[in-house]
Amino acid sequence: MTGPVSAAPQDKEVDADWVNSRLKRFTLLACLLIHALLVSSLWGRWHTIFVVTSGFLGVTAANQVLASRFFSRHTHAAERVRFTVNMLANVFYGMASDWALPMWLYLPLNALWVDRFADVGARRRLFVMLALVAGVALADGCPPGVPACFVLLSLLTHLISDGRVFLTHHAMRELARQHEELAEAHAQLELAHQRAREQERLTSLGMLAAGVAHEINNPMSYVKSNVNALLMDLRACKQLPPELQEYVDDVLPATADGIRRVVAIVADLRRFARGDPGALEEYDLNEEVAVALRITRTQVQQRCEVQVVLGDLPRLLGRPGQLAQVVVNLLMNAVQAMPERGRIHLSTRMEADEAVLCVHDSGIGMTPEVRAKLFQPFFTTKPAGEGTGMGLAVVHGIVTSHQGRIDVESWPQSGTRITIRLPRIPPLDLHLSGLTGGPLTPPTTKPRPDAA
Repeated sequence: MTGPVSAAPQDKEVDADWVNSRLKRFTLLACLLIHALLVSSLWGRWHTIFVVTSGFLGVTAANQVLASRFFSRHTHAAERVRFTVNMLANVFYGMASDWALPMWLYLPLNALWVDRFADVGARRRLFVMLALVAGVALADGCPPGVPACFVLLSLLTHLISDGRVFLTHHAMRELARQHEELAEAHAQLELAHQRAREQERLTSLGMLAAGVAHEINNPMSYVKSNVNALLMDLRACKQLPPELQEYVDDVLPATADGIRRVVAIVADLRRFARGDPGALEEYDLNEEVAVALRITRTQVQQRCEVQVVLGDLPRLLGRPGQLAQVVVNLLMNAVQAMPERGRIHLSTRMEADEAVLCVHDSGIGMTPEVRAKLFQPFFTTKPAGEGTGMGLAVVHGIVTSHQGRIDVESWPQSGTRITIRLPRIPPLDLHLSGLTGGPLTPPTTKPRPDAA
């Protein structure tokens, strides 16, 4: 039966602590082996062994404390103190042991700990330590070949270790860059999937609305025909009881008018839900505004009061179904921007060779941060499940495809005014553009001036 398998470190914190623990154990083992060699070379000189061992225990304890977070969270101050202690310890070991050969092994061991990426002054301190130990040794009568060999070995050890550390840092930076690119690509892919799902849902809703409108249209034609025939037959009668006369004068005409309104709404809904943009044709912008008001009548009248001022407009050239969709989206956005019953002012006018549509609400307005993202697809300030963030993006796409412009004026708690300007006759290349095929010039957004 196999024993339990220890779990691998799962995050950077655990990895750093694991490497730090292994590094400390390796270094402590190396120091013990070097000290054992030094003691064996001094065997019989018990006083010297006692002095060297006492110094070794003190230096080892200091290193254990100062290097407790080496390669993870160590500070530059602690590393400078640790390095200074080791430098003085090497001089002490050398002078106490008459520069015995094993003590020189501490020099390349200390060189392994130098990391110029973690501490830019570490390399300079290494050179000072090597020069100091070699200088004191030569001044104390040590043969020159010994310090020269171990100083050279320490430098080679440091340079090789430094090169490996550099390659490791470079590889880590490259891995971090690749990780960021993968994370960004994953976020973009997730956003594309979300947009595809939303687009599919919106397409399904459009097809469903068109199908429902078609199914309503057939029985409504029978109802309309029968009510009109009944009204005509009753009017043809010379003498009617008072009860039936009331139907002729009030009930049936009101019923016929209601049926005409239902038929008009169904026709507007069918045209609104039609998927293809349609060919360019002449249209009356005021009529498209009326279509949008009929479609949104229930939602709008429950939440706010609508003031409509329609100016005299010539017939424009474009895609009328899309312009009705623009007005619907602007009205619904204005309604949803008012937490309490408010007011919407909708107007049209002609300026020079442009038709101007203005929707002004008394809602909560927008901050500059929201205005900057207003027409981005899938951007919404509504709670999850209450909006897709596509309404104003569709408005921007339709208006720019008609070579129009959008101006936004808003200020927090002071309402929003959206002004759309449409050319009477768009450029001839409009028929080549789709919903967003026109030049996507960014809309003008600016804060409303204070009421004062």
